[in-house]
Amino acid sequence: MELFTLPGQQAQGKVWLVGAGPGDIELLTLKAYRILKKADVVLFDALVSEEILALAPKEAELIAVGKRAGKHSAAQEEINQLLVTKAYTRKNVVRLKGGDPFIFGRGGEELETLVEAGVEFEVVPGITAASGTSAYAGIPLTHRDHAQGVSFITGHCKLESRPMDWQSYANSANTLVVYMGILNAASIQHGLISAGRSPKTPVAIVSKATTAAQQRFIGTLGELAELAADPALEMPALMIIGEVVGLADSLHWFNPETSPKTLDAALKQSLGQ
Repeated sequence: MELFTLPGQQAQGKVWLVGAGPGDIELLTLKAYRILKKADVVLFDALVSEEILALAPKEAELIAVGKRAGKHSAAQEEINQLLVTKAYTRKNVVRLKGGDPFIFGRGGEELETLVEAGVEFEVVPGITAASGTSAYAGIPLTHRDHAQGVSFITGHCKLESRPMDWQSYANSANTLVVYMGILNAASIQHGLISAGRSPKTPVAIVSKATTAAQQRFIGTLGELAELAADPALEMPALMIIGEVVGLADSLHWFNPETSPKTLDAALKQSLGQ
């Protein structure tokens, strides 16, 4: 798709690429909060909560451009064009993404488009889905006794046409975090076990992490496909594979039942009211 700009004119606005964090509104950064409060238009992903969107001014234009598996969504080229178009007609354009925009958020691709179009931009990082999910699930991604490294991968690709290097992810001393892998759970399980990772390796699937609807599904690598097929599992969900998952029960602290369900409740809890 050819990028459309306005010849002889310069973009008047600025695009803010903002990470909204993993879900809990209290994990939004102060800078993200400030930028949202002055937004003229917000292009937001499917994983951004209504509570966070409510921070935008009432007069701001809200445009849903999120991608969800199996559902119609805006093509990346359309999103890129929208960012450029809005930058020519609005002052503060916010591109709001769940987690961090530079970790499987295609933020780099969108910024390349803005550079090509001569649009000013700034990046506001967010707490990643991996770090937020693991913290709220009681699973340290690294641990001196259990994991000396951690890898983030996406399982959302067509594994048959883009084979994964499972050998490099089968190291028992590393934690593996898989984004967007639920639909390919059986392939991930087979790939890791075939590459030498033990079927007894602890695994966790965490659903709707950091929110009042969070659930944990804990088992072993040999049970991964079965865990992913649990009818109680809701999207979004993240997989954590490694010995550190064995600490989940002893280090678990988050109680979804006491998590604030609205912005007002979160603010009152933060202020101790």
